[in-house]
Amino acid sequence: MKADAIDILLVEDNKFDRELTLNVLQEARLVNQIKVLTDGESAVNYILSESENNPDLILLDLNLPKIGGQEILKKIRMADQTKDIPILILTSSKEENDIIESYRWGIQGYIVKPVNFVKLANAMRNIGYYWLLIKSVPRELSP
Repeated sequence: MKADAIDILLVEDNKFDRELTLNVLQEARLVNQIKVLTDGESAVNYILSESENNPDLILLDLNLPKIGGQEILKKIRMADQTKDIPILILTSSKEENDIIESYRWGIQGYIVKPVNFVKLANAMRNIGYYWLLIKSVPRELSP
């Protein structure tokens, strides 16, 4: 992982949530590159075919067109080349089953999207700081 910034894949179909998340990430200046995909099918194709250039972190919505977030999560975790990519669920779903199932598939965190810009900004900043300053990953597991 890079010492000064992270590369993120954002998988989000809602235009408002996508733009808000991008603005917050760019404002925090914690990101080298942000790749955005807006449906589950393109996310699966990108992640599984671009494995040599995998992101440092995936922010994944669960409610996506074509292929849902839970199915994407399973496909990522079942493939050897992508199974260790850190994934944070960033979704509006508060369903207990979604939370339990996501953690069963090895996510690093589950964040229910706040509707308030300030709360989302704080959550995204904290994600960036956590990934840059706190999280320790053994070298052989680093993306």
